[in-house]
Amino acid sequence: MKVAIRVDASDQIGTGHGMRCLTLADALTQRGAQVRFVSRHMPVHLRAMMVAKGHDVMLLNSSPSKVISDGLSHAHWLGTSQHADVQDTIQVLSDQAWDWLVVDHYSLDARWESVLRQTAKNILVIDDIADRQHNCDVLLDQNFYADMGSRYTGKVPGHCQLLLGPRYAMLRDEFRRMREQVNPRTGTIKRVLIFFGGVDAENYTARAIEALANIASHDLHIDVVIGAQHPHCEQIESACADRGFVCHVQTSRMAELMASADLAIGAGGSASWERCCLGLPALAFSMANNQRHLVEEAASRGLLYAPLSQSGVTPSIELHVKALLDNPRLLQFISRRAWEAVDGFGTQRVMWAMGCSSIVIRQATQADSENLYIWRNHPSIRAVSRDADPIEKSTHEAWLRAVISDPDRILLIGECQDEVIGVVRFDVRADEAEVSLYLVPGHQGEGFGSELLFAAEKWLVEYRSEVFAIKAEVLGSNQPSHRLFRTGGYQPRAALYTKKVHRL
Repeated sequence: MKVAIRVDASDQIGTGHGMRCLTLADALTQRGAQVRFVSRHMPVHLRAMMVAKGHDVMLLNSSPSKVISDGLSHAHWLGTSQHADVQDTIQVLSDQAWDWLVVDHYSLDARWESVLRQTAKNILVIDDIADRQHNCDVLLDQNFYADMGSRYTGKVPGHCQLLLGPRYAMLRDEFRRMREQVNPRTGTIKRVLIFFGGVDAENYTARAIEALANIASHDLHIDVVIGAQHPHCEQIESACADRGFVCHVQTSRMAELMASADLAIGAGGSASWERCCLGLPALAFSMANNQRHLVEEAASRGLLYAPLSQSGVTPSIELHVKALLDNPRLLQFISRRAWEAVDGFGTQRVMWAMGCSSIVIRQATQADSENLYIWRNHPSIRAVSRDADPIEKSTHEAWLRAVISDPDRILLIGECQDEVIGVVRFDVRADEAEVSLYLVPGHQGEGFGSELLFAAEKWLVEYRSEVFAIKAEVLGSNQPSHRLFRTGGYQPRAALYTKKVHRL
Protein backbone atom coordinates (compact mmCIF):
# COMPACT_ATOMS: atom_id res chain seq x y z
CA MET A 1 0.00 0.00 0.00
CA LYS A 2 1.28 3.48 -0.90
CA VAL A 3 0.04 6.37 1.25
CA ALA A 4 0.65 10.11 0.83
CA ILE A 5 -0.05 12.44 3.76
CA ARG A 6 -0.64 16.17 3.21
CA VAL A 7 -0.18 17.93 6.53
CA ASP A 8 1.35 21.13 7.90
CA ALA A 9 2.53 21.97 11.41
CA SER A 10 3.19 25.65 12.08
CA ASP A 11 2.96 28.00 15.06
CA GLN A 12 -0.67 28.70 14.09
CA ILE A 13 -1.66 25.09 13.50
CA GLY A 14 0.50 23.48 16.18
CA THR A 15 2.38 20.20 16.00
CA GLY A 16 -0.61 18.04 16.96
CA HIS A 17 -1.60 17.45 13.34
CA GLY A 18 1.90 16.36 12.43
CA MET A 19 2.17 14.03 15.42
CA ARG A 20 -1.14 12.27 14.83
CA CYS A 21 -0.25 11.79 11.16
CA LEU A 22 3.18 10.46 12.17
CA THR A 23 1.46 7.98 14.49
CA LEU A 24 -0.68 6.74 11.59
CA ALA A 25 2.35 6.63 9.27
CA ASP A 26 4.37 4.55 11.74
CA ALA A 27 1.53 2.04 12.13
CA LEU A 28 1.04 1.79 8.36
CA THR A 29 4.74 1.25 7.81
CA GLN A 30 4.72 -1.61 10.31
CA ARG A 31 2.12 -3.26 8.07
CA GLY A 32 4.36 -2.86 5.02
CA ALA A 33 2.98 0.41 3.64
CA GLN A 34 5.11 3.07 1.93
CA VAL A 35 4.42 6.56 3.29
CA ARG A 36 5.32 9.99 1.94
CA PHE A 37 4.67 13.24 3.80
CA VAL A 38 3.92 16.38 1.80
CA SER A 39 4.23 19.62 3.75
CA ARG A 40 4.69 23.34 3.24
CA HIS A 41 5.24 24.23 6.92
CA MET A 42 6.98 21.65 9.12
CA PRO A 43 9.29 22.35 12.09
CA VAL A 44 12.80 21.02 11.66
CA HIS A 45 12.59 18.72 14.70
CA LEU A 46 9.33 17.14 13.51
CA ARG A 47 10.65 16.68 9.99
CA ALA A 48 13.75 15.03 11.45
CA MET A 49 11.53 12.62 13.41
CA MET A 50 9.69 11.63 10.23
CA VAL A 51 12.91 11.01 8.33
CA ALA A 52 14.46 9.10 11.24
CA LYS A 53 11.47 6.75 11.19
CA GLY A 54 12.08 6.02 7.52
CA HIS A 55 9.35 8.17 5.97
CA ASP A 56 9.80 10.17 2.79
CA VAL A 57 9.26 13.92 3.35
CA MET A 58 8.64 16.33 0.46
CA LEU A 59 8.65 20.04 1.28
CA LEU A 60 6.61 22.37 -0.90
CA ASN A 61 7.94 25.77 -1.90
CA SER A 62 7.33 28.18 0.97
CA SER A 63 7.33 31.26 -1.28
CA PRO A 64 3.81 32.57 -0.84
CA SER A 65 1.49 33.33 -3.72
CA LYS A 66 -1.69 35.31 -3.27
CA VAL A 67 -3.84 33.75 -0.54
CA ILE A 68 -7.49 33.40 -1.57
CA SER A 69 -9.88 32.84 1.31
CA ASP A 70 -12.32 30.70 -0.73
CA GLY A 71 -14.74 31.32 2.13
CA LEU A 72 -12.57 29.31 4.54
CA SER A 73 -11.87 30.88 7.92
CA HIS A 74 -8.39 29.32 8.11
CA ALA A 75 -7.32 29.87 4.50
CA HIS A 76 -4.36 32.04 5.53
CA TRP A 77 -2.78 29.10 7.38
CA LEU A 78 -1.98 27.49 4.03
CA GLY A 79 0.42 30.28 3.07
CA THR A 80 -0.72 30.19 -0.55
CA SER A 81 -3.88 29.58 -2.57
CA GLN A 82 -5.58 26.19 -2.76
CA HIS A 83 -5.00 26.25 -6.53
CA ALA A 84 -1.26 26.72 -6.09
CA ASP A 85 -1.13 24.05 -3.39
CA VAL A 86 -2.95 21.59 -5.62
CA GLN A 87 -0.40 22.02 -8.39
CA ASP A 88 2.54 21.73 -6.02
CA THR A 89 1.13 18.61 -4.37
CA ILE A 90 0.36 16.89 -7.67
CA GLN A 91 3.90 17.56 -8.83
CA VAL A 92 5.59 15.92 -5.82
CA LEU A 93 3.27 12.92 -6.03
CA SER A 94 3.44 12.45 -9.80
CA ASP A 95 6.19 9.82 -9.77
CA GLN A 96 3.85 6.96 -8.78
CA ALA A 97 0.26 5.90 -8.15
CA TRP A 98 -1.06 6.27 -4.59
CA ASP A 99 -3.59 4.03 -2.88
CA TRP A 100 -4.50 6.64 -0.26
CA LEU A 101 -4.13 10.34 0.23
CA VAL A 102 -4.52 11.45 3.86
CA VAL A 103 -5.38 15.16 4.27
CA ASP A 104 -5.03 16.86 7.66
CA HIS A 105 -5.35 20.60 7.05
CA TYR A 106 -7.95 23.22 8.02
CA SER A 107 -7.16 25.26 4.88
CA LEU A 108 -8.09 22.57 2.34
CA ASP A 109 -11.58 21.50 1.31
CA ALA A 110 -13.52 19.58 -1.34
CA ARG A 111 -12.20 21.73 -4.17
CA TRP A 112 -8.63 20.73 -3.42
CA GLU A 113 -9.58 17.11 -2.73
CA SER A 114 -11.56 16.78 -5.98
CA VAL A 115 -8.54 17.67 -8.10
CA LEU A 116 -6.30 15.26 -6.15
CA ARG A 117 -8.67 12.41 -7.12
CA GLN A 118 -6.49 12.02 -10.21
CA THR A 119 -3.51 11.23 -7.97
CA ALA A 120 -4.94 8.87 -5.33
CA LYS A 121 -7.46 6.04 -5.48
CA ASN A 122 -8.91 6.93 -2.07
CA ILE A 123 -8.91 9.99 0.17
CA LEU A 124 -9.07 10.08 3.97
CA VAL A 125 -9.69 13.48 5.58
CA ILE A 126 -8.84 14.20 9.22
CA ASP A 127 -10.97 17.03 10.58
CA ASP A 128 -12.35 18.25 13.88
CA ILE A 129 -13.99 21.61 13.18
CA ALA A 130 -16.59 20.54 10.55
CA ASP A 131 -16.67 23.95 8.88
CA ARG A 132 -16.29 23.03 5.18
CA GLN A 133 -17.19 20.57 2.42
CA HIS A 134 -15.07 17.46 1.75
CA ASN A 135 -14.76 15.06 -1.17
CA CYS A 136 -13.40 11.97 0.56
CA ASP A 137 -13.99 8.25 1.07
CA VAL A 138 -13.29 8.22 4.81
CA LEU A 139 -13.52 11.09 7.30
CA LEU A 140 -11.93 10.86 10.73
CA ASP A 141 -12.86 13.14 13.63
CA GLN A 142 -11.38 11.64 16.78
CA ASN A 143 -12.85 14.18 19.17
CA PHE A 144 -16.00 13.98 21.25
CA TYR A 145 -18.99 16.17 20.42
CA ALA A 146 -22.61 15.86 21.49
CA ASP A 147 -23.70 16.23 17.85
CA MET A 148 -21.21 13.76 16.40
CA GLY A 149 -23.88 11.96 14.42
CA SER A 150 -24.90 15.09 12.50
CA ARG A 151 -21.73 17.24 12.42
CA TYR A 152 -20.82 16.23 8.89
CA THR A 153 -24.30 15.79 7.44
CA GLY A 154 -24.30 17.34 3.97
CA LYS A 155 -20.55 18.01 4.12
CA VAL A 156 -19.26 14.68 2.78
CA PRO A 157 -20.33 12.37 -0.10
CA GLY A 158 -23.01 9.79 0.59
CA HIS A 159 -20.54 6.92 0.32
CA CYS A 160 -18.12 8.42 2.83
CA GLN A 161 -17.39 6.28 5.88
CA LEU A 162 -17.39 8.35 9.08
CA LEU A 163 -14.98 7.46 11.89
CA LEU A 164 -16.23 9.62 14.74
CA GLY A 165 -15.27 9.92 18.38
CA PRO A 166 -12.32 9.18 20.66
CA ARG A 167 -12.50 5.43 20.02
CA TYR A 168 -10.66 6.41 16.82
CA ALA A 169 -8.07 8.56 18.62
CA MET A 170 -4.72 7.82 17.01
CA LEU A 171 -2.32 7.21 19.87
CA ARG A 172 1.19 5.87 19.79
CA ASP A 173 1.63 2.19 20.68
CA GLU A 174 3.30 3.10 23.96
CA PHE A 175 -0.05 4.29 25.34
CA ARG A 176 -1.89 1.09 24.39
CA ARG A 177 0.88 -1.03 25.92
CA MET A 178 1.05 1.08 29.08
CA ARG A 179 -2.74 0.82 29.49
CA GLU A 180 -2.31 -2.89 30.19
CA GLN A 181 -0.26 -2.01 33.28
CA VAL A 182 -2.54 0.58 34.91
CA ASN A 183 -6.06 0.86 36.28
CA PRO A 184 -8.51 3.74 36.77
CA ARG A 185 -7.38 5.96 39.64
CA THR A 186 -8.63 5.70 43.20
CA GLY A 187 -8.94 9.47 43.61
CA THR A 188 -5.95 10.03 45.88
CA ILE A 189 -3.53 12.62 44.48
CA LYS A 190 0.15 12.04 45.16
CA ARG A 191 1.70 12.82 41.77
CA VAL A 192 0.76 15.65 39.42
CA LEU A 193 1.83 15.97 35.78
CA ILE A 194 2.01 19.40 34.10
CA PHE A 195 2.05 19.37 30.30
CA PHE A 196 0.71 22.11 28.04
CA GLY A 197 2.21 20.89 24.78
CA GLY A 198 5.72 21.01 23.43
CA VAL A 199 5.72 24.72 22.60
CA ASP A 200 3.16 26.34 24.96
CA ALA A 201 3.60 29.82 23.47
CA GLU A 202 1.48 31.43 26.22
CA ASN A 203 3.65 29.78 28.89
CA TYR A 204 0.82 28.21 30.85
CA THR A 205 3.49 25.87 32.24
CA ALA A 206 5.10 28.63 34.32
CA ARG A 207 1.74 29.65 35.75
CA ALA A 208 0.93 26.06 36.68
CA ILE A 209 4.30 25.74 38.43
CA GLU A 210 3.57 28.91 40.40
CA ALA A 211 0.10 27.66 41.35
CA LEU A 212 1.35 24.29 42.60
CA ALA A 213 4.19 25.95 44.51
CA ASN A 214 1.49 27.71 46.53
CA ILE A 215 -0.02 24.38 47.65
CA ALA A 216 3.19 22.41 48.03
CA SER A 217 2.27 21.74 51.66
CA HIS A 218 0.26 18.79 50.40
CA ASP A 219 3.57 17.00 49.74
CA LEU A 220 2.90 16.36 46.05
CA HIS A 221 5.42 15.00 43.57
CA ILE A 222 5.32 17.27 40.51
CA ASP A 223 6.50 16.29 37.01
CA VAL A 224 6.74 19.07 34.41
CA VAL A 225 7.05 18.22 30.71
CA ILE A 226 8.06 20.71 28.00
CA GLY A 227 9.44 20.44 24.49
CA ALA A 228 12.91 21.45 23.43
CA GLN A 229 11.26 24.25 21.42
CA HIS A 230 9.57 25.82 24.46
CA PRO A 231 10.38 29.56 24.29
CA HIS A 232 11.00 29.70 28.05
CA CYS A 233 12.81 26.40 28.46
CA GLU A 234 15.64 27.65 30.70
CA GLN A 235 13.30 29.59 32.96
CA ILE A 236 11.05 26.54 33.36
CA GLU A 237 14.00 24.31 34.24
CA SER A 238 15.22 26.86 36.78
CA ALA A 239 11.77 27.27 38.38
CA CYS A 240 11.43 23.50 38.74
CA ALA A 241 14.85 23.19 40.32
CA ASP A 242 14.04 25.95 42.82
CA ARG A 243 10.80 24.24 43.91
CA GLY A 244 11.93 20.63 43.88
CA PHE A 245 9.81 19.75 40.83
CA VAL A 246 11.14 17.36 38.17
CA CYS A 247 11.44 18.89 34.68
CA HIS A 248 11.47 16.65 31.60
CA VAL A 249 12.56 18.26 28.32
CA GLN A 250 11.54 16.51 25.07
CA THR A 251 10.93 13.28 26.94
CA SER A 252 10.24 9.93 25.33
CA ARG A 253 8.58 8.73 28.56
CA MET A 254 5.23 10.51 28.24
CA ALA A 255 3.11 7.36 28.57
CA GLU A 256 5.11 6.30 31.63
CA LEU A 257 4.73 9.72 33.25
CA MET A 258 0.98 9.76 32.60
CA ALA A 259 0.62 6.25 33.99
CA SER A 260 2.43 7.29 37.17
CA ALA A 261 0.41 10.47 37.74
CA ASP A 262 -2.84 10.83 39.67
CA LEU A 263 -3.78 14.18 38.13
CA ALA A 264 -2.73 16.01 34.97
CA ILE A 265 -2.83 19.76 34.38
CA GLY A 266 -2.65 20.67 30.72
CA ALA A 267 -4.16 21.56 27.41
CA GLY A 268 -7.03 20.07 25.49
CA GLY A 269 -6.34 18.58 22.07
CA SER A 270 -4.78 15.20 21.32
CA ALA A 271 -3.20 14.95 24.78
CA SER A 272 -6.74 14.61 26.17
CA TRP A 273 -7.10 11.19 24.56
CA GLU A 274 -3.66 10.04 25.70
CA ARG A 275 -4.69 10.84 29.27
CA CYS A 276 -8.05 9.13 28.83
CA CYS A 277 -6.41 5.97 27.51
CA LEU A 278 -4.47 5.70 30.78
CA GLY A 279 -7.38 6.75 32.99
CA LEU A 280 -5.61 9.92 34.10
CA PRO A 281 -7.98 12.66 35.37
CA ALA A 282 -7.10 16.07 33.96
CA LEU A 283 -7.63 19.71 34.84
CA ALA A 284 -7.78 20.93 31.23
CA PHE A 285 -7.51 24.35 29.60
CA SER A 286 -8.23 25.48 26.02
CA MET A 287 -5.02 26.61 24.34
CA ALA A 288 -6.66 27.56 21.03
CA ASN A 289 -10.12 28.44 19.75
CA ASN A 290 -10.51 25.07 18.05
CA GLN A 291 -9.91 23.35 21.43
CA ARG A 292 -12.58 25.23 23.36
CA HIS A 293 -15.54 23.25 22.05
CA LEU A 294 -13.68 19.97 22.51
CA VAL A 295 -12.82 20.73 26.13
CA GLU A 296 -16.35 21.87 26.97
CA GLU A 297 -17.98 18.80 25.41
CA ALA A 298 -15.51 16.38 27.01
CA ALA A 299 -16.04 18.01 30.40
CA SER A 300 -19.82 17.74 30.02
CA ARG A 301 -19.43 13.96 29.67
CA GLY A 302 -17.10 13.65 32.64
CA LEU A 303 -13.99 12.85 30.58
CA LEU A 304 -12.01 15.70 32.14
CA TYR A 305 -12.37 18.66 34.53
CA ALA A 306 -12.46 22.13 32.96
CA PRO A 307 -12.93 25.48 34.75
CA LEU A 308 -15.68 27.63 33.28
CA SER A 309 -13.48 30.71 33.42
CA GLN A 310 -9.89 30.68 32.22
CA SER A 311 -9.01 34.22 33.24
CA GLY A 312 -6.33 34.34 35.90
CA VAL A 313 -4.77 30.97 35.14
CA THR A 314 -2.56 30.77 38.23
CA PRO A 315 -5.33 31.36 40.81
CA SER A 316 -7.68 29.16 38.78
CA ILE A 317 -5.27 26.22 38.86
CA GLU A 318 -4.60 26.70 42.56
CA LEU A 319 -8.31 26.89 43.37
CA HIS A 320 -9.34 23.84 41.36
CA VAL A 321 -6.42 21.62 42.35
CA LYS A 322 -7.31 22.27 46.00
CA ALA A 323 -10.92 21.37 45.23
CA LEU A 324 -9.87 18.12 43.54
CA LEU A 325 -7.58 17.22 46.44
CA ASP A 326 -10.67 17.28 48.64
CA ASN A 327 -12.91 15.42 46.18
CA PRO A 328 -11.50 11.93 45.49
CA ARG A 329 -14.88 10.58 44.36
CA LEU A 330 -15.04 13.11 41.55
CA LEU A 331 -11.55 12.09 40.44
CA GLN A 332 -12.57 8.43 40.54
CA PHE A 333 -15.58 9.22 38.36
CA ILE A 334 -13.53 11.18 35.79
CA SER A 335 -10.86 8.48 35.68
CA ARG A 336 -13.41 5.73 35.04
CA ARG A 337 -15.26 7.72 32.36
CA ALA A 338 -11.99 8.61 30.63
CA TRP A 339 -10.77 5.02 30.78
CA GLU A 340 -13.95 3.74 29.14
CA ALA A 341 -13.86 6.32 26.34
CA VAL A 342 -10.44 5.49 24.84
CA ASP A 343 -8.97 2.00 24.61
CA GLY A 344 -5.82 2.75 22.59
CA PHE A 345 -6.87 0.89 19.43
CA GLY A 346 -7.92 3.98 17.47
CA THR A 347 -4.97 3.88 15.06
CA GLN A 348 -5.72 0.26 14.24
CA ARG A 349 -9.36 1.08 13.54
CA VAL A 350 -8.35 3.83 11.13
CA MET A 351 -6.00 1.44 9.33
CA TRP A 352 -8.71 -1.19 9.10
CA ALA A 353 -11.00 1.38 7.48
CA MET A 354 -8.22 1.96 4.95
CA GLY A 355 -8.15 -1.75 4.18
CA CYS A 356 -4.84 -2.28 5.98
CA SER A 357 -5.74 -5.28 8.12
CA SER A 358 -3.78 -8.39 9.00
CA ILE A 359 -6.99 -10.45 8.97
CA VAL A 360 -8.46 -11.87 5.78
CA ILE A 361 -12.09 -13.00 5.82
CA ARG A 362 -13.46 -16.00 3.89
CA GLN A 363 -16.62 -18.05 4.10
CA ALA A 364 -16.46 -21.37 5.90
CA THR A 365 -16.69 -24.61 3.91
CA GLN A 366 -17.19 -28.28 4.73
CA ALA A 367 -13.40 -28.58 4.81
CA ASP A 368 -13.47 -26.54 8.06
CA SER A 369 -15.80 -29.00 9.77
CA GLU A 370 -13.27 -30.85 11.92
CA ASN A 371 -11.59 -27.69 13.20
CA LEU A 372 -14.93 -25.99 13.90
CA TYR A 373 -16.04 -29.06 15.85
CA ILE A 374 -12.88 -29.05 17.98
CA TRP A 375 -12.98 -25.31 18.63
CA ARG A 376 -16.69 -25.21 19.47
CA ASN A 377 -16.24 -27.95 22.08
CA HIS A 378 -13.20 -26.35 23.69
CA PRO A 379 -13.96 -25.41 27.34
CA SER A 380 -13.02 -21.74 26.79
CA ILE A 381 -15.54 -21.45 23.92
CA ARG A 382 -18.34 -23.38 25.64
CA ALA A 383 -17.96 -21.14 28.70
CA VAL A 384 -19.12 -18.11 26.70
CA SER A 385 -21.72 -19.86 24.53
CA ARG A 386 -25.49 -19.76 25.07
CA ASP A 387 -25.44 -23.57 25.13
CA ALA A 388 -22.44 -24.62 27.22
CA ASP A 389 -22.97 -28.37 26.71
CA PRO A 390 -20.59 -30.33 24.47
CA ILE A 391 -21.93 -30.97 20.95
CA GLU A 392 -22.01 -34.42 19.35
CA LYS A 393 -20.10 -34.85 16.08
CA SER A 394 -23.21 -35.80 14.11
CA THR A 395 -25.11 -32.80 15.50
CA HIS A 396 -22.26 -30.48 14.53
CA GLU A 397 -22.04 -31.84 10.98
CA ALA A 398 -25.78 -31.47 10.45
CA TRP A 399 -25.61 -27.92 11.80
CA LEU A 400 -22.75 -26.97 9.48
CA ARG A 401 -24.52 -28.36 6.42
CA ALA A 402 -27.62 -26.35 7.32
CA VAL A 403 -25.64 -23.15 7.85
CA ILE A 404 -23.72 -23.44 4.60
CA SER A 405 -26.89 -24.06 2.61
CA ASP A 406 -28.85 -21.21 4.22
CA PRO A 407 -28.17 -17.82 2.55
CA ASP A 408 -29.26 -15.98 5.71
CA ARG A 409 -26.81 -17.78 7.99
CA ILE A 410 -23.28 -16.63 7.25
CA LEU A 411 -20.28 -18.39 8.75
CA LEU A 412 -16.94 -16.62 8.28
CA ILE A 413 -13.36 -17.59 9.00
CA GLY A 414 -10.76 -14.94 9.88
CA GLU A 415 -7.17 -15.76 8.94
CA CYS A 416 -3.85 -14.01 9.62
CA GLN A 417 -0.90 -15.14 7.52
CA ASP A 418 -2.83 -18.29 6.53
CA GLU A 419 -3.52 -19.20 10.16
CA VAL A 420 -7.10 -19.22 11.42
CA ILE A 421 -7.61 -16.57 14.11
CA GLY A 422 -11.33 -16.64 14.74
CA VAL A 423 -14.85 -17.52 13.63
CA VAL A 424 -17.76 -15.12 13.05
CA ARG A 425 -21.42 -15.94 12.38
CA PHE A 426 -24.11 -13.57 11.12
CA ASP A 427 -27.77 -14.55 11.24
CA VAL A 428 -29.60 -12.21 8.87
CA ARG A 429 -33.26 -11.31 9.38
CA ALA A 430 -34.59 -8.70 6.98
CA ASP A 431 -32.33 -5.63 7.35
CA GLU A 432 -30.71 -6.72 10.64
CA ALA A 433 -27.98 -9.26 11.40
CA GLU A 434 -27.10 -10.84 14.73
CA VAL A 435 -23.39 -11.42 15.20
CA SER A 436 -21.54 -13.94 17.32
CA LEU A 437 -17.81 -14.65 17.25
CA TYR A 438 -14.95 -16.29 19.03
CA LEU A 439 -11.18 -16.39 18.78
CA VAL A 440 -9.85 -19.91 18.32
CA PRO A 441 -8.06 -21.39 21.35
CA GLY A 442 -4.46 -20.25 21.37
CA HIS A 443 -5.21 -16.80 19.98
CA GLN A 444 -7.28 -15.44 22.83
CA GLY A 445 -5.76 -12.48 24.61
CA GLU A 446 -3.61 -11.46 21.62
CA GLY A 447 -5.68 -8.38 20.72
CA PHE A 448 -7.29 -9.84 17.58
CA GLY A 449 -10.92 -9.51 18.73
CA SER A 450 -11.60 -5.95 17.57
CA GLU A 451 -9.83 -6.47 14.26
CA LEU A 452 -11.73 -9.70 13.59
CA LEU A 453 -15.06 -8.01 14.30
CA PHE A 454 -14.20 -5.01 12.12
CA ALA A 455 -13.05 -7.23 9.22
CA ALA A 456 -16.25 -9.28 9.43
CA GLU A 457 -18.37 -6.10 9.45
CA LYS A 458 -16.55 -4.90 6.31
CA TRP A 459 -17.35 -8.23 4.64
CA LEU A 460 -21.00 -7.90 5.60
CA VAL A 461 -21.21 -4.35 4.23
CA GLU A 462 -19.68 -5.46 0.93
CA TYR A 463 -21.69 -8.63 0.35
CA ARG A 464 -25.01 -8.03 2.14
CA SER A 465 -26.08 -4.54 1.21
CA GLU A 466 -29.58 -5.02 2.65
CA VAL A 467 -28.24 -5.14 6.23
CA PHE A 468 -28.43 -1.81 8.04
CA ALA A 469 -27.97 -2.88 11.66
CA ILE A 470 -26.01 -5.48 13.62
CA LYS A 471 -26.94 -6.71 17.07
CA ALA A 472 -25.14 -8.94 19.54
CA GLU A 473 -26.33 -10.88 22.57
CA VAL A 474 -23.65 -11.40 25.20
CA LEU A 475 -23.77 -13.41 28.41
CA GLY A 476 -23.69 -11.16 31.46
CA SER A 477 -20.53 -12.84 32.77
CA ASN A 478 -18.61 -12.50 29.50
CA GLN A 479 -16.86 -9.21 30.28
CA PRO A 480 -14.30 -9.43 27.42
CA SER A 481 -17.15 -9.58 24.89
CA HIS A 482 -18.97 -6.70 26.58
CA ARG A 483 -15.80 -4.61 26.23
CA LEU A 484 -15.34 -5.78 22.64
CA PHE A 485 -18.77 -4.63 21.51
CA ARG A 486 -18.70 -1.39 23.52
CA THR A 487 -15.37 -0.39 21.99
CA GLY A 488 -16.64 -1.59 18.61
CA GLY A 489 -19.30 1.12 18.61
CA TYR A 490 -22.26 -1.07 19.62
CA GLN A 491 -24.87 0.60 21.81
CA PRO A 492 -26.16 -1.39 24.80
CA ARG A 493 -29.91 -1.91 24.89
CA ALA A 494 -32.12 -1.68 27.94
CA ALA A 495 -32.27 -4.79 30.10
CA LEU A 496 -34.98 -7.29 29.22
CA TYR A 497 -37.41 -8.16 32.03
CA THR A 498 -39.97 -10.98 32.04
CA LYS A 499 -42.75 -11.95 34.43
CA LYS A 500 -45.00 -14.95 34.58
CA VAL A 501 -48.71 -14.23 34.53
CA HIS A 502 -50.63 -15.76 37.44
CA ARG A 503 -54.18 -16.53 36.45
CA LEU A 504 -56.93 -16.49 39.05
